[in-house]
Amino acid sequence: MAAMRSGIAVVAAAFLAIAAVSHAQAPAPSVTPSGTQDVTAILQKGGQYTTFIRLLKSTQQDTQLNSQLNNAFNGNGYTMFAPTDNAFNNLKAGTLNSLTQQQQVALVQGHILPQFYTMESFQTASNPIRTQASGLDGPFTLNITATANNQLNVSTGVVDVPVNNALVAAKPLAIYSVDKVLLPYELFGDAKAPAAAPTASKGGKTKKGEAAAAGPAGSDDDTTPTGAAGARAVGWGVAAMATLLGYLL
Repeated sequence: MAAMRSGIAVVAAAFLAIAAVSHAQAPAPSVTPSGTQDVTAILQKGGQYTTFIRLLKSTQQDTQLNSQLNNAFNGNGYTMFAPTDNAFNNLKAGTLNSLTQQQQVALVQGHILPQFYTMESFQTASNPIRTQASGLDGPFTLNITATANNQLNVSTGVVDVPVNNALVAAKPLAIYSVDKVLLPYELFGDAKAPAAAPTASKGGKTKKGEAAAAGPAGSDDDTTPTGAAGARAVGWGVAAMATLLGYLL
């Protein structure tokens, strides 16, 4: 009997040893992402954001946003306010064409917040709320207040618009439909960008009209790093750095 018990014990020990080895050699289960984010596809499904989609593409902000949304280090997420086609149709004729490429980038980035917000979380957010056009601490901010019936009111200082419809609101992305274009105060309010410095004539005096001929501030003739390409990268570069720092800490 003792010999039988001893034999059973040996067999059980061998079985456990084999199971342990098999478990150690088994590959770790792969982590399958829940799905990549595509802002353009979401807006196209909404069916009334053609102009905004075109603006996102021409400024390359769709590519930048999708890249950040599908970045494994991105933990904050993003929130977008998407103006409808009617919102753009209600603008004064020529409004978009009057903007330089750099200003169009700022306009689009002013509709994107570098953090995921639900309708409820806006109730405890501190105003002003920075946008992708703001950088770490700059202009192009929004004031967002909660109203009755779980609605929001968004203000740029030029435009006020209620928000009550979400196209998607699941981290890392929330997109809210708005019936007005969020015109930034810095571009359409009283505070305008400073005019280009006047050029001196041969006699040391400025000729009337020469300043205008030099082109508007932020035009394609601008050789500073804040041109269109730089403006596209600034907001996303700051957001990527903040996300990476948050991940490391």
